[in-house]
Formats: sequence, structure tokens, C-alpha cells
Amino acid sequence: MKKNIQTLLFLVPFLALLSGCRTGRIAATTPQAAVIPAPDTLVTESPVRELPYFLTSTGDTLSSLEEEVLISLHPVKRDSIRLMAVGDMMMGTNFPSPHYLPADSGYQLWSAAGGLLRSADLTFGNLEGAILTEGGEQKECKNPDVCYVFRTPDYLAFQYKENGFDLLSTANNHANDFGVTGRKNTKRMLDSLGIAHAGSTEQPYTLIRKKGMTIGFVAFAPNRGTLSLHQTDQAISIVKKLDSLADFVVVSFHAGGEGSKNQHVTRKREYYFGEDRGNVYEFAHTMIDNGADILLGHGPHVVRAVELYNDRLIAYSLGNFLTYGRFNISGPTGYAPILDIQIDGEGKFISGQIHSFIQDKVAGPLKDDKKRAANTMRELSQIDFPENEISIDDSGRIIYLHR
Repeated sequence: MKKNIQTLLFLVPFLALLSGCRTGRIAATTPQAAVIPAPDTLVTESPVRELPYFLTSTGDTLSSLEEEVLISLHPVKRDSIRLMAVGDMMMGTNFPSPHYLPADSGYQLWSAAGGLLRSADLTFGNLEGAILTEGGEQKECKNPDVCYVFRTPDYLAFQYKENGFDLLSTANNHANDFGVTGRKNTKRMLDSLGIAHAGSTEQPYTLIRKKGMTIGFVAFAPNRGTLSLHQTDQAISIVKKLDSLADFVVVSFHAGGEGSKNQHVTRKREYYFGEDRGNVYEFAHTMIDNGADILLGHGPHVVRAVELYNDRLIAYSLGNFLTYGRFNISGPTGYAPILDIQIDGEGKFISGQIHSFIQDKVAGPLKDDKKRAANTMRELSQIDFPENEISIDDSGRIIYLHR
């Protein structure tokens, strides 16, 4: 009996804390010293009643442990986040032949760039083709001379997670290469890896939590099976919805003409082999006007200019990054930048860096000491956006001119 009384007295402060945890409210207690009865003393009341009151963290008194006090909780929000972004990625295809697949499960392809990509808070890339080991409904091409289809087997998909990717766009002209089967399996694989993705008709947009922030992500393209770039009203509606739910919104777009002849942002509608590839300048500005914070373009297979609009960064094309086997990576199509930017908690641009890589047919993207990607993006930015509020220096650093 005496031993039980002593134990109960010892546990009172801990019971108080447990009570607070259970209800989601806190009663931080500092009980007065309790006197343990002598062995020959007759105990007629519960020892708990010997404690006349409990103190909250603010000094208020409670009559019992059943009383609860509300306290204010203010979560600490990060004031900035570091985002890295790359352009087109396709690690290899087993169609039309397994000879287009890399050796050693693709590890070599990431050896030079993987560490840098993993160092970001948030990493983005454009996923070309379907993740699918076999089967699917092969896309029919109107012009076989310029038509390629990509089917990356399931076993290679882990490399995207392994190398730090948090966001992948599935909105591009290769998303439907193997039809609904390919799109659904791509979704299944990325979901299983915990990689957020957007742009397909099955998953047009998404929200994720990263580093204490909520990020809205949506991707567009002018192609079948994707969220349409041409449906402006729908695009505005989605961006506004994400803006109301997220700390900042990332918008990806696969648009513009392809190849070295299409490196400039014309501010006009672009066509490629008869396909309407959109007006990327108008689209990007419209998205920012309606709540988007970061615009990440890809599709031309070459780099394009970067622009600052309303304190938000637009990368009009990040070119190819890791495209193995069936891509042309000669000349400018082999420039493989990593865009590395710091943005504040509202999505406004703070600073940035363009890391220049260049693709090797066997080894993947390798560091480029000549800085060809950064130099090209600098020249294009100066020509296409002379009014720009940012500049790119010789090292690839992106500088806000008026801050």
C-alpha cells in the first residue's frame, strides 16, 4: 500500500504531461512538494489531493488535470528554398532494340551530375517516353523520318529517385509513345518511388510537401495524353487553384520549335512539322500573372534564354540533359545545363547559377569546363530580353540587377 502511494506521487507530473499530449493541448505542471506519509500514518484520502494546484507554462492555475488550456503554435517557415532543374531525360529504350539500353543499370550515366542534383532541396526534370518493360500501344507516326518512340524498362526508373528527383514532368510529345498502358505504368512506377509527377491526363497536377513548404506542380504540352498547353482557360484555373493551396507554384511546359534553328524566343506562335507548339512567351507570362512562380521550359532540345518577369524566373528551354541512345546530342543539342536557383518563400527569385554539362554518348552528362550551356543561355538572354532584370556572368551566375 505504502509503495503504491509513493509511486503514484512520483508519476503525477508525468501524467499531467501525458494528458496534454493526448488531447493536443498542453498543461505544463509544476506541483507543490508533496509530503509522503510516515509508515505508521493512516492515509484517508488520495495523495493526489495533497497537490492544491498545477501551473501552466504561463503561470495560470488549473484546478485539476482535467482542465485544458489552449496555447498558440507558430510553425517556423523557411525563408528560401534551393531548386535545381534540368531538361529532357530518357535513360534508354528497349524499343526497337535492347541495344539502346545502358550498361550497369544506368549508374555511369549519373556519375558526374548525380551528387549535384541530390544536393538541392527540390529537383525537377522532364521525363521523355514511357516507363514500361514490355507491351503497350505503340504510337503511329505521320512522318516516320522524324518519329521516335521510347520505352524505358521499369528497372531503370529507380535512378530518378536515386539521383534526387522530386518533380518529373510527364507532359511532352513522347508521353503517349506506348498509349494508355505506357502512361498508366509510368504513373504506377513514379508513385511507387515517391516521385511527384504531373502533366498526363491521369495526373495533370499535384501538391507536395518539401522542406516545410507546400509546392504546387503542373505541366503542359501540346500533345495527346497530356494536359493541353492550348487550353488557356483551363491552365489559368489550375494555376489559380494551386496558388490558393501552395506556398509557391512550379509550372513546366514542353513547347516551341526544335533544333539549333529554334534557339530564340520569338514571342510568336511556333510550329514544327505542322504541329502548333504554342507561344511560349505569352503562355509563361499568363501563368505568372495568374499565380505561377517558376516556369520551366523544355522541348526544343536546345537551350534558350532565361527571363525575370514580376520577380519570377522563366527558363524557356533547358535543352537535353540525359538522353541516351536514340537522341542527337551533337553540337548545341548536347549542351546539358543544370539550373540552380534560390527562391524565397513566396516563389520570388533571389539568385541562381547555371552549371554547364555536356552529354557524352556513353557516359551521360559530363562537366563542361568551357561552360557552353551557360554561355549560350547568356547570349540568348541578352539578345531576346534586352530589358531583362537579370544577367548571367562568365561563371554562369545569375544576378538580379536591381536588388
